[in-house]
Amino acid sequence: MDYSARVITVSDRSFRGERADEGGPAVAELLRGAGYAVDKIVLVPDEQAQIEQALREAAKDGAALCVTTGGTGFAPRDVTPEATLAVCGKLCPGIPEAMRYASMRITKRAMLSRAQAGILERTLIVNLPGSPKGARENLEAVLPALDHGLEMLRGGPADCAKPD
Repeated sequence: MDYSARVITVSDRSFRGERADEGGPAVAELLRGAGYAVDKIVLVPDEQAQIEQALREAAKDGAALCVTTGGTGFAPRDVTPEATLAVCGKLCPGIPEAMRYASMRITKRAMLSRAQAGILERTLIVNLPGSPKGARENLEAVLPALDHGLEMLRGGPADCAKPD
């Protein structure tokens, strides 16, 4: 596997420099450990238009995987799922379902996640929680299956009938 990845941290406070971005670097480290080439970590505020722009840029730059962290909760400014839905042509509901299922084994609050996953052109977008711990736990739940999805998305010789 030789896939590129982009990490987008969505946080007003981190964007303004009031708090260090811990989620983005934690996710990037996990991706690199799994063999992804993380090109950069982008920091944007909780503004839907800016999140959409960052997602479109990741696809335009050819990222196979774009992972967001933050903005998936109930707070009024949490709009990452809406931005993801606005730019994706296809949804991948099994990914956030699997993340919530795995996370529910750790905390009942996992059911409050509004995370989405979808496809923009040839880029898979996955929303993660903003906390570094939650982001890692959610990504670890789905990471082993993403390479197969990316192989299919990128036109590789993946065999869907082949056992895991």
